[in-house]
Amino acid sequence: MAFIRYRDYPQLNPYFGDLHNHCDVSYGHGTLAEAVRNARLQLDFASVTVHAAWPDLPLDDADLGYLIEYHRTGFARAQAGWPDYLADIEQANDDGRFVTLPSFEWHSIVYGDYCVYYKDNLDCPIIDAPDLPALRRAIHALKTPALLIPHHIGYKQGSRGINWRAFSEELSPVAEIFSFHGLSEASEGPYPYLHSMGPRHEHSTAQYGWAQGHVFGVVGSTDHHNAFPGSYGYGRLAVWADSLTRDGIWQAISARRTYALTGDRIELLFALNDQPMGSVLPATDERWIDVAVQGGDAIDYVEVLHNNRLIHRENVLPPETTGTTYKVYIEVGWGEQQQDVAWDVQVQVSDGELTAVEPRFRGYGPTDSPSDLIFAYTDWQQAEHNRVCFQTRTRPNASLHTATTEGLALEIEGSGATRLQAVVNGQSFDVQLAELFNGSRTFYLGGFVSPAICFHQAVPRAAYTHRFGFLHRTLPGVQITPRDWYYVRVRQRNNQWAWSSPIWVEAPDT
Repeated sequence: MAFIRYRDYPQLNPYFGDLHNHCDVSYGHGTLAEAVRNARLQLDFASVTVHAAWPDLPLDDADLGYLIEYHRTGFARAQAGWPDYLADIEQANDDGRFVTLPSFEWHSIVYGDYCVYYKDNLDCPIIDAPDLPALRRAIHALKTPALLIPHHIGYKQGSRGINWRAFSEELSPVAEIFSFHGLSEASEGPYPYLHSMGPRHEHSTAQYGWAQGHVFGVVGSTDHHNAFPGSYGYGRLAVWADSLTRDGIWQAISARRTYALTGDRIELLFALNDQPMGSVLPATDERWIDVAVQGGDAIDYVEVLHNNRLIHRENVLPPETTGTTYKVYIEVGWGEQQQDVAWDVQVQVSDGELTAVEPRFRGYGPTDSPSDLIFAYTDWQQAEHNRVCFQTRTRPNASLHTATTEGLALEIEGSGATRLQAVVNGQSFDVQLAELFNGSRTFYLGGFVSPAICFHQAVPRAAYTHRFGFLHRTLPGVQITPRDWYYVRVRQRNNQWAWSSPIWVEAPDT
């Protein structure tokens, strides 16, 4: 991974997590133990969030009777289980290997929803504050490190979208812009809001908040409700931190060295005048921008925006040569099976070297209501240097546009002669890497509409890495905002995305 680390981010490494997801501690499915086990499959850090309070729950709305009781029951369960939850989250923390943070979610029609995070204090309470200013005051009174992060901000203000007039970056260095709800970077573009709560509204987007002068970074999280933090494709975040510890992760979030992801573990480095994402720089007319990306699949393009306006786009064309390092995504699922299909997959790399493995597991959908009582049914192991195994279950895809497949992405050093030899539920399949240079190969476990395994196109390193820099000059005396801001977004050809936190440049003194 040396490609992505250079002078602009000294002593920092990227770590990947999910700070907002749920299980049955309040309302949701699956136990906290199952959620933690699933998080460890593919994340470096996680917070399993407790639904806890909704002070302006519309009690006088007769049409919401079921919703009122649903939340009241969940909140009562959360309060009763909070001490045990804190103890279990503390026990699950393992600095250097896997980091946990406790959190609870505070809902509001007027102010939007916020998640409250505590750093390390087992005595910190659930706060059922009547409004957002009171919530902030109560957090300050605790005199312990805490963060207050808004989520699904893109809904209209007054319908649980963010209220930018009431927002303060003091406890909120970042905002969640991507989850299963969709993307709230802007009111148009990919991943629209499709939940019953409504569509995106321009005045509730991240771009609008930046244009109002607010300084905040961005994160993604799943908001998953079935004990699967980091569910692939529903939102994650990455931080540039000096260590995989609570102190390291907390400091990185507080400094806004964060970026939002849909699913793939994209490494994104963005610096302006040698300062990392999240920085606020003094006034200068010359801004040297550095961007480096190491993706999980072929990069389509990388864009740099200034004050929400696109100023630079790098289209990454497929390389003419194949190279010696590739990524291959192995995906299982499909079929019309009535019951879940259990998978036992073993893949051996021959005449090459397996250098890295990226799990891409989903679990049950984030809002499914499964009757199955087992929520931690996936596992994977790199059994030997060149052999990886995984066990999971799949069901028919939820819709023609919603996958329920599972899989792993392998990074392989080799050539066209390198072979992937797979044993899938007792059946053997053998694919030469050269066969994947132009596209995928698919095998079925039975006949027509039976479950299948797909070996996706082998993507050479030159297609999933990209780096560039350029000088952006502003004209003296034309800056009309208190600060300029820049950020980067990345789109891969498999429609996985990343969005950096901005870097701000102060306006010159007048």
